[in-house]
Amino acid sequence: MDGRQDVMVMPQPPANPIVQLQARFRDLEVGFRSWLAKQPLAVEAAFVTATGAFQGAAIGGLMGTLTSDMASTFPSPPPQATGLSPQAMASLKQAQAFSGGPLIQARNFAVMTGVNAGISCVMKRIRGVEDVQSSMVAAFGSGAMFSLVSGLGGPNQAANAVTSGLFFALVQGGLFKLGQKFSQPPADDIYYSQARRMLTSLGLQNYEKNFKKGLLTDQTLPLLTDSALRDVKIPPGPRLLILDHIQRDPELKRGR
Repeated sequence: MDGRQDVMVMPQPPANPIVQLQARFRDLEVGFRSWLAKQPLAVEAAFVTATGAFQGAAIGGLMGTLTSDMASTFPSPPPQATGLSPQAMASLKQAQAFSGGPLIQARNFAVMTGVNAGISCVMKRIRGVEDVQSSMVAAFGSGAMFSLVSGLGGPNQAANAVTSGLFFALVQGGLFKLGQKFSQPPADDIYYSQARRMLTSLGLQNYEKNFKKGLLTDQTLPLLTDSALRDVKIPPGPRLLILDHIQRDPELKRGR
């Protein structure tokens, strides 16, 4: 006997193929975005604009298909109908802008989303940050272009474009702030980021709440023992996997 006690390590359960596929797609997306960010601004902006326009065209085409029956509800006025007031004409054009067929809506939404994506890309590259100001500038541009291509509003296209742009910008600014408020993780989550990654890689993410309940933060990972994991009610199998992972991780092993 050499005084060492052999510990039987249970084999890890097979990884979920869906989780693996999602992780691979995320890695590919991150790698492609990293490559695209290194390209000239014109190349990145053109690609992002084209991608945004394609997505918008798909959404607009679908909406146009679902609302195609509305187009007949708002027919174009006959040429002899010159007695319509400017307000009535403006209302009719607004209705037609949102009730066109698939091709019309695909065009409108392609312009709107493409311009938004392109301006956002340029603003982020120039300013180095994606914030509410950049988001509102992009929304203003997309709203103005949407107004111009769709004929939204009355005969004064310039004023209508500015009005639509301001409306889009205000809505986007409010949504951006609202998204920031609800997307921020709890303040204490920053202390468990490394533990969360470890548990996810082992397929044990359900035990994250046990780590938080026992205050087993990232700083405690190199110090974890079987007794500490048992105290937070983690079963024997997952305990062995966690301890084996820590033992094999060079960074965590150095912290012991």
